[in-house]
Amino acid sequence: MYESDVINEESERTAFRKAEKKYKIYYDTTKKKKVPKPVDTSEVVDFSSILDKYNCNGEVGEGVSVLKCDFDRPVFGLDSRPGFYFIPGALSVEEQCHWIRESLLSFPQPPNRTNHNAIYGPIEDLFISAEERKVLVSEERPLDRVDSETIVSKSDPRWKFVEESNGKNACKSVSASVLLRKLRWSTLGLQFDWSKRSYNVSLPHKKIPDALCQLAKRMAGPAMPCGEEFQPEAAIVNYFGIGDMLGGHLDDMEKDWSKPIVSMSLGCKAIFLLGGKSREHLPIAMFLRSGDVVLMAGEARECFHGVPRIFTDAENAEISHLESQFADLPYLDYIRTSRININIRQVY
Repeated sequence: MYESDVINEESERTAFRKAEKKYKIYYDTTKKKKVPKPVDTSEVVDFSSILDKYNCNGEVGEGVSVLKCDFDRPVFGLDSRPGFYFIPGALSVEEQCHWIRESLLSFPQPPNRTNHNAIYGPIEDLFISAEERKVLVSEERPLDRVDSETIVSKSDPRWKFVEESNGKNACKSVSASVLLRKLRWSTLGLQFDWSKRSYNVSLPHKKIPDALCQLAKRMAGPAMPCGEEFQPEAAIVNYFGIGDMLGGHLDDMEKDWSKPIVSMSLGCKAIFLLGGKSREHLPIAMFLRSGDVVLMAGEARECFHGVPRIFTDAENAEISHLESQFADLPYLDYIRTSRININIRQVY
């Protein structure tokens, strides 16, 4: 047995990995239709219910505390996880709809980078092209470069969207709707270089929109050191589809961990795992609903966390408030089976 095999087996036995397996989606293979198996959520913390209880009688339950701060709604914490704060229903329905639209229309636009850049380069108007049923086709174009004092002609693929009927004869093509469903992340503000796991200030980028900056500053307030203001410098937008999960990880690339990560949930309900400083620590599972905001600062920045499951079935997704607001069918079709997470950081 190789050393890597031993390491993989050990990681599969950690408390965090066991929790991921407990809550991840499994399908009933005995049925013709793809039906998720039931999952036991009896131990999942429900901050929406905690908020209802707190508003009713001022109680929150064991292990949960209410942060005393100048904020317009209750902010909850976990006694065992200092620096972690949960604000249920922090975003209005109108705000949720607005940022869902922006996440699909604006945030994946170049020069912002997405997971598609590695294969296709910058892609313009992905969501609109998917709505118009276009396909992305490659055009071979010559590229001259100097190599050891010799000019070599190399084929450089260039991709562009065309009408579906015009893309049938292309040697390489992929539909915009497939690309939209395979969109996993986009980056705003300072760009994160995934290959080097660091921020690359030299990469072209747009500033985070002012409205999102102001929202992040307001939401970050309860977790900020006294007298300081949050400075939004970078954001990563994660897109989750049916069966997707985000494995346990640390967000440790920012310079000052006393400043929070501001994490906004949009779309289908999810389960969020918050572990400890080691994968061996038993994580706390909690529901994340559309409009919820999570803050992680200080010691909480050292905690492993992840999303093992999103609920895309009509009974458990809990997005009826969004369905009643979205008159635009393409947005509604997308968000019915998807979750979007916008997490904003102060890098320096």
